[in-house]
Formats: sequence, structure tokens, C-alpha cells
Amino acid sequence: MTNCKESDWKLFRVKIVEWQERYMDKVNKKLIKLLSDEKLPPSEKFWKAEKLIFREKKSAGVIVEISRSMFKINLLKLLNEKVITLEDLSDFSPELQEEIKKIKEA
Repeated sequence: MTNCKESDWKLFRVKIVEWQERYMDKVNKKLIKLLSDEKLPPSEKFWKAEKLIFREKKSAGVIVEISRSMFKINLLKLLNEKVITLEDLSDFSPELQEEIKKIKEA
């Protein structure tokens, strides 16, 4: 993978916050739905919620190493974990979009 353009790097640092907030909002809604399920006993809700949080807190949608060396790897992780789509990269340089798309298709 080649180095990243300064403009792509700056945009990533802005977008990652947006993407992670959006992802965590989805996780929170899953938790609300789970915890509101009147059919489940409280203990089952608790353990299912704990399992969901444990799994999701490791997701790139929650935590990533913000460094230039991890930039493209993070984009690929975000795509693979369905935190973002290729459409979310539309504001990035055409070169970056093409490179990520080729890697993703490989």
C-alpha cells in the first residue's frame, strides 16, 4: 500500500469520528431493543448485553489506532466489519478509492 495523501489523512481524522459515532449509535439501539424485550428474563438480557458489548468494543467501529501507518488498514477493517461502505469513501481522492476498491475485491 502506498503512502496517503495529506488531504485523505485529514479527511479520515474527521470522518472516523462520524463513522464511529454512527456505528455506536447502531450498537446502542441494539442494546435498547435487547434490554426492552419483555419476553426475556433480566438475567438473559444482562448476559446478552454483556456479550454484545464485549464483542463490539473490539470493532473498528469503536476503536482504531489513529496513525498514518494504519490509515489504509483501518479503512479496510471498517469496510470488512461493515462499519462503512465504499460509498463512505466518496469524498476521498480517486486514487485512494481505487486502491481500496482493488484490495477489497482481491
